[in-house]
Amino acid sequence: MHEEAATALAADPALQPHVEEHGPLELDPAEDTFERLVVSLLRQQVSTDAAAAIRERLFDAVEVTPSGILAADEATLRDAGLSEAKTGYVRAVAEAYQREGYDRAYFEGLDDEAVADELTEIRGVGPWTAKMFLMFALGRPDVFPVEDLGIRRGIELVCDREMSRGEMRDRAAEWAPYRSYASLYLWRAYEG
Repeated sequence: MHEEAATALAADPALQPHVEEHGPLELDPAEDTFERLVVSLLRQQVSTDAAAAIRERLFDAVEVTPSGILAADEATLRDAGLSEAKTGYVRAVAEAYQREGYDRAYFEGLDDEAVADELTEIRGVGPWTAKMFLMFALGRPDVFPVEDLGIRRGIELVCDREMSRGEMRDRAAEWAPYRSYASLYLWRAYEG
């Protein structure tokens, strides 16, 4: 699908130079949806470098499974760099995974909105985290995470103008059904 997405998005003059520069970008589902959701929680409102450091410490300290997170004492999670709030969030996600029997098959039967609705019922999981899950845990092709600062800066760079979030959503509608792939190019534009 990444070839189809690149071809379709290259038809947009604003994205075309970025598609040419980076070629087709891949959006593959994560092997472990729980791990990927935990990583998204770690990335909330911190720099990429800080999130990477916390991720490394957490994955070294505990088994990042629902039972591993729930078995870890709070001090271990805090020593890995999780704030008190994020410690509660990763535990809430672990509890939800155990209680609801979440796995890839569970989510595959739900559309994007239903997945987001289900996940945002979990303490600490907001719209941004749910969209990161849709994109990077499930590999859904048509998600536009306007809540993400890099996406907002990227679309303004690519479109060469300031925009409201509503204008960004409207502009991104032109990239359906490949808004997740367009987002990958927007992040590259912002980071590059």
